[in-house]
Amino acid sequence: MENQPITEILKEFAAGDKSALDRLIPLVYSELRKLATSKLRREQRVVTLQPTALVHEAYARMLGQEQPDYRSRAHFLGVAAQVMRQILIDHARARKAAKRGGGQLNVPIKEALDAAAERPFLLIAMDEALRALERRDARKARLIEMRFFGGLTAEESAEVLELPVDEVKNDLRVAQAWLRQQLAKS
Repeated sequence: MENQPITEILKEFAAGDKSALDRLIPLVYSELRKLATSKLRREQRVVTLQPTALVHEAYARMLGQEQPDYRSRAHFLGVAAQVMRQILIDHARARKAAKRGGGQLNVPIKEALDAAAERPFLLIAMDEALRALERRDARKARLIEMRFFGGLTAEESAEVLELPVDEVKNDLRVAQAWLRQQLAKS
């Protein structure tokens, strides 16, 4: 029943108990650090943050925002992934603005994420494509975010969104194809 204490703490946090996050972080810290390490591996030349710093910045942002109603450990990690993604995008935008650079894209999604380490405009373009997808289909955009930025499996994403796994897998395929098409146009 490892998830039971986490679920209870998340309920307390969602109810406005800010101290609950202090009790939660030690329980999920290793997962958050693994998530941060994974994200930073792709962005190593773009972002000067260390995994610990990314986790701490995400923690600070999550503490300062209006608390969503976390339903589970996977849902909490999905939100943490979203916050980390935004931190990385903010850093990439700052770097792009500093260089006053830009560029054209014609790469698949996975390559865009991997190449973003060398060219921050790719991460920004990916974010813009995801925002466009979100306007078309918010659920598909959320699934892409959970999968590629959060590292959640289709099964974990299905749990977070309370959807059948097959539907999640299908939506991911459609969303990936749409994003590839959008990135090729950029």
